[in-house]
Amino acid sequence: MTEPLLVDRTDAVVTLTLNRPTAMNSLDVALKEALRDTLAELENDPSCRAVVLAGAGGSFSAGQDLREHVQSLEAADADPLSTVRAHYNPIAARLANLPKPVIAAVRGMAAGAGASLAFLADFRIGGPKTRFLMAFAGVGLAADTGASWTLPRLVGHAKAVELLMLAEPVGAEEASRLGLLTRLVADDEQVLPTAQELAARLAAGPTVAYGEIKRQLSVAEAGTLADALAAEAQAQSTCGATVDHRASTMAFVNKQKPTFEGR
Repeated sequence: MTEPLLVDRTDAVVTLTLNRPTAMNSLDVALKEALRDTLAELENDPSCRAVVLAGAGGSFSAGQDLREHVQSLEAADADPLSTVRAHYNPIAARLANLPKPVIAAVRGMAAGAGASLAFLADFRIGGPKTRFLMAFAGVGLAADTGASWTLPRLVGHAKAVELLMLAEPVGAEEASRLGLLTRLVADDEQVLPTAQELAARLAAGPTVAYGEIKRQLSVAEAGTLADALAAEAQAQSTCGATVDHRASTMAFVNKQKPTFEGR
């Protein structure tokens, strides 16, 4: 049986590949559970210092597997949207709060929850064939997998309303202009290598500090200046006690290149 999620480790970079290419990597229960559980394992894995999220074949992910969803709709005693609480919410929380960089390699279509997954990453690399489609309204649903939180932060409230309600595809050039893509490469075949190269660069950096930066921004976006200042004080206290801070400060003073260990 084909594994729904491929896990590849190269040095300190873990690449997670949604592996249902014949179904455009649509998210069935097996894939959602594998992604949810693997992210939970990586959260406290010190050997993993950066994560790349990719899709097999020519698509990133078409979102929810609607064929499987139809079966849920037809089951009289089932809650067809229970997957939001059981799968999508935990996945979104894990990706957003993972204390290490996450890079999405978005080749081809990213629709619905697939697009939402990409928006939860810290960096998104795309190519000429990259497309985003907030497809939820097209099947009579509102946003999920964190899109109501990430999308306004990426493109602003008004544009988020437009993308979610009109459910029109966004091509690579527009996605880059809007900020949905961090980097647009010229060749689709270079999307994954570029994402992995960036991940390797980040994995060699001060990953404790990166995790604290993510936490700071999350607090600041939802809170007051006092909340942000408190988060900054806590973050600097945490980072200041790391081997990385002490070693890199000494390296700077001695005009040497620092080496970061992620601790």
